[in-house]
Amino acid sequence: MHSWTRPHLPALPGPGRRPQLQDTATGERVDAVVDGVAHLYVCGITPYDSTHLGHAFTYVAFDTLVRVWRDAGVAVTYVQNVTDVDDPLLERAAQIGVDWRELAADQVQLFRTDMEALRVLPPEHYVGVVEVVDLVVAAVERLLAVGAAYWVDQDVYADLSADPRFGSVSHLDRTEMVGLFAERGGDPDTEGKRDPLDPLLWRGRRTGEPWWDGASLGPGRPGWHIECGAIAAHHLGLPVTLEGGGQDLVFPHHEMGTSHLRFLQEETDSEPIRSYLHTGLVAYQGEKMSKSLGNLVFVSGLLADGVDARAVRLVLLAHHYSESWEYTDTGLAEAVQRLGRWQEAATGSAGTTTAVPVSGQGQPGSAVVDQMRAALADNLDTAACLEVVDRAAATGTLAAEVVSAVDALLGIDLR
Repeated sequence: MHSWTRPHLPALPGPGRRPQLQDTATGERVDAVVDGVAHLYVCGITPYDSTHLGHAFTYVAFDTLVRVWRDAGVAVTYVQNVTDVDDPLLERAAQIGVDWRELAADQVQLFRTDMEALRVLPPEHYVGVVEVVDLVVAAVERLLAVGAAYWVDQDVYADLSADPRFGSVSHLDRTEMVGLFAERGGDPDTEGKRDPLDPLLWRGRRTGEPWWDGASLGPGRPGWHIECGAIAAHHLGLPVTLEGGGQDLVFPHHEMGTSHLRFLQEETDSEPIRSYLHTGLVAYQGEKMSKSLGNLVFVSGLLADGVDARAVRLVLLAHHYSESWEYTDTGLAEAVQRLGRWQEAATGSAGTTTAVPVSGQGQPGSAVVDQMRAALADNLDTAACLEVVDRAAATGTLAAEVVSAVDALLGIDLR
């Protein structure tokens, strides 16, 4: 599956800084990079409601991380999946009377368009699940072979009791796990399972549902959590440097996906994912954005209303990646005003970028860039980084190197 057009990424003078990040599993600050290399896996969309601001917040946050890593000279390989066959997609397609493949293709294309507008760097590997069913089949067969999975009629489930480290990502108690599992796509009440929490790995063929050749598994389709593990292991190898997504993926998705990977790696004493990073949730009208409430704000809708995509990106960057927050029209208006101030400071009366060598309370432009890098190295503090640029713009001019840094690090082209 192809991704989208890569925006220009300016190279900045001087050394960048590798960020210290808050690892979800340990709660500690970590430098996730190993030997100058980062393998990043971010869970992608299920393509039936792309792209609301909750989605955009996550992907802009990880885009910022990739930009900061690359500025620091890190060799980054970024993989993102698309869950282009799953129960919610099939249900939505049936509701609106379209083929599920058509719905998926339309929404993936809309997502690409939104990512291009927001100047998100595309992943090196953008992978649809339907493209890698063979990888999932091989992974499930491996879990069965080592006793970490079992059959329930024509379906295969993971046996979580085989993994003594299960729970080490989310650190939830069992009651919390069962509640979230039911809420987030799990099937705790399925008869024949050894444990209500055991997740589906392979769903045997059902009438009216898409299916693939599952080799020894028989015809069917993949379960959710095993998909990301199979894709990450294939394209990045194990261990993965960093896995990420929204906070609502910590459990069950990342907890269970990591459990599966423990049985798919060769070095079973080590963890298959070194670190985790999760973004906050975005609310609107007092509630978390959700399809059931219908309170979704779409990137494409804002752009259709004439909002500058750079202002949308600034709305997102104004919040720390780990923060849950509420979108408001006031917040958008503030972002539009901020963009205007920055553009005015970055351009002369003729509309060309100024080459003034001094910016930000009399500081050289290089000092402002250093402050921007320092803010982002501090657990990707984008809000603090925006304030650095605000102070520089308040002097009336932004030095050329600051304009380049705003582009390279924050993804905002002021030219």
